[in-house]
Amino acid sequence: MSDDPTATQPRILVVDDEEHITELVAMGLGYQGFDVERAATGRQALDAVATKAPDLIVLDVMLPDLDGFEVARRLRRDEGAGTRIPVIFLTARDTTQDKVEGLRLGSDDYVTKPFSIEELIERVKAVLRRSAGIGPGDKKLAFADLELDEETRDVWRDGRLIELTPTEYKLLRYLLANARRVLTRDQILEAVWDYTFAGNASVLETYISYLRQKVDATDPPLIHTVRGVGYTLRLPR
Repeated sequence: MSDDPTATQPRILVVDDEEHITELVAMGLGYQGFDVERAATGRQALDAVATKAPDLIVLDVMLPDLDGFEVARRLRRDEGAGTRIPVIFLTARDTTQDKVEGLRLGSDDYVTKPFSIEELIERVKAVLRRSAGIGPGDKKLAFADLELDEETRDVWRDGRLIELTPTEYKLLRYLLANARRVLTRDQILEAVWDYTFAGNASVLETYISYLRQKVDATDPPLIHTVRGVGYTLRLPR
């Protein structure tokens, strides 16, 4: 947070129908200097987005009217260019399928209950830092909860910093830059290792295995094999 007392602090909208959860999160964020707004239903959340213009939303999934997934769906549908609001789901729904759905809807993080308020605050700060850099000329690549900063060469997954070797970084960067596309083995070998390695598929398979151990240590898995063709970075189907 800024030490400048005149600086405008980020406004966080906390959406949860459990009052004790809302109170805990609001108190923790408030102690960190955030401006906190609250909502108890999905419709209240959408109204608050329109009237309060939050910088980030902490959003429960199980709400009494519109569930959090539907709130996120409507937010993303109605957002214009350059107006994307970061969303962190905070929910008891902890299956991989639920997390995949949240990420498909464009959430920036997915935290399950029970949770640590200290960890949630750090995740809020991390998402705000990353979202602040998104724009023309930005040097970040992102897909689901995986992010890569081309300036610092830092890589995060689910808010966790991942240490990569130079070759692992180059391979992941190529996959991220072509997210959702199926890349042939030859395309990857040429882009990452150049023609001198063409045909040495075992090298590629080894580094894909290394990446999976680091990047896909968190569910859902993002690096997928396309049999007989190559690899792709996408959410599970």
